[in-house]
Amino acid sequence: MAFTRAPGKHRRTRGTQRGTVRAAGVAALTGTGVIGSLAAPALAAEPAAAHTGLTPVVILGDEVADRIDAQAAAQHEAAREAAEAAARKAAEEQAREKAAKAAAEARAEKERAAREAERVRLNTFVSPIPGSYVSTGYKTGGAVWSSGSHTGVDFHAATGTPVQSVGIGTVVEAGWGGSYGNQVVIRMNDGTYTQYGHLSSIGVSVGQQVAAGQQIGLSGATGNVTGAHLHFEARTTAEYGSDLDPVAYLRAHGVGL
Repeated sequence: MAFTRAPGKHRRTRGTQRGTVRAAGVAALTGTGVIGSLAAPALAAEPAAAHTGLTPVVILGDEVADRIDAQAAAQHEAAREAAEAAARKAAEEQAREKAAKAAAEARAEKERAAREAERVRLNTFVSPIPGSYVSTGYKTGGAVWSSGSHTGVDFHAATGTPVQSVGIGTVVEAGWGGSYGNQVVIRMNDGTYTQYGHLSSIGVSVGQQVAAGQQIGLSGATGNVTGAHLHFEARTTAEYGSDLDPVAYLRAHGVGL
């Protein structure tokens, strides 16, 4: 038996099927905002949808699809470049923070070293005559001393030998000292006093600041002496009678005698 196609029925063409598929893609892209003004002109250029009694179909051309792909690729590339730029910026900021921290640590270490150097400088003591030795000790008895004993020590030195301050201090006396002859008395940085007697010449003045090892005069034989030498005392005050053991004093400040 032969069958004939029922009148009034129409089969959708293959083009219509493809259009339906593309229309679905367009609808999805439009919903996500990918297709906007970009797709409108191209859509208008497509042939009108066949009126088949079904939902009108919009046919998306290959050119528009290519343009959408290019736009998506450009957006992807822009996102990649933005991510790389953000990563570079974060790395640069991290490097700056690291450099700033290192610089701050270096400054702190430099300041600490400077403070330590200043502390050492302030506490450095030396012998009043480098290379010399004590020829008469502390508290040695004899009629030559009015107190009955030696209130300091004598360092062996010929006339004209340079005499230096044993540490940092301020000159409080510089001139004639009676039986001590020409003398210099210095108030030391730690609050004690040192005296240098029998000098042939004085090279400092009252109120002058002196450093450890700075020359303050020349040894001699002025005052009550039997020969050239340096009389050295350590005291608690600037006055006679407040003497300390000079050798113990110097050794306590790191001077080897």
